[in-house]
This record gives sequence, structure tokens and C-alpha cells, in this order.
Amino acid sequence: MKTVQRAMYCRCGNEKILAHGLCATCYTLKRQDEEYFGGLREKVLERDGYCCRVCGASGRRKRSIVVHHRVPGRSLLHLMISLCPGCHAKIGRTKAVLTKMPPLLLELWREQHPEGHEQTSLGFETKETVPRAVPPFDLQT
Repeated sequence: MKTVQRAMYCRCGNEKILAHGLCATCYTLKRQDEEYFGGLREKVLERDGYCCRVCGASGRRKRSIVVHHRVPGRSLLHLMISLCPGCHAKIGRTKAVLTKMPPLLLELWREQHPEGHEQTSLGFETKETVPRAVPPFDLQT
């Protein structure tokens, strides 16, 4: 008698299995984890609570959080950080810093763009009180 497995699901709940009990998306993530992250992607996500370390955005699904290499090509746990796609794009695509960035995002940007241009803003706040207006001529004469 031939036995047939009737229902098999991936860990994510997808019914369509590609290989090794994983759907196409999970299989690709597992393969990329081993190839590009030295098998540490999941550990980085767990360490950072599946949230962006810059803005705190939560990755409802772990696929919506990007693991960023602080040193390209070096897959060491302390050199990788979890970022949302928006913060990750700011690091890679921003050519010059013209607006205020959170300190961690600015630090990551500087690592990727050591020769990059940063616009600094000057504080124009005065600490002295404004003097009283003095009439341009003497009114007593």
C-alpha cells in the first residue's frame, strides 16, 4: 500500500513546499543566510528583537527587517545590525547628509561613506535679551 502525505506546511504556514520542508521564500532566506550571513542572520534578528535598531520599527514578519553588514563581506555577529528597509536605504543611497539623522544612523552612514559630505547647521539662538528700543532723537528739546 502506497502512503501519501496529505498536508505538509512550511514553518511560515505556506502549503507549497519547494525543498527541505521549506517554501520558496524560506528556502531562499535559508540559502542566503548561509551564503551571505555565515548562518548568523537569525541570531542577529533575535538579538535585536526583530526590530530596527535605529528607529525601532517592528518587523511583524522577520522578512521585513534587513540585516546590515557594518563591514561589507564580514559576517561576524558584532558587525551586523538589524535595520528596517527605510533606514537601510538611507545608509546606502544617501550621498550627502543635509538633515539631522539619529546618532546611530549617522554613525552607520559615516562607516559606509568615509569621504561623504555632511552639512552642519549653525545655531542662531541668542542667549541675551533683546535691548529696549531707543528713540533716534532726543524728545526733550
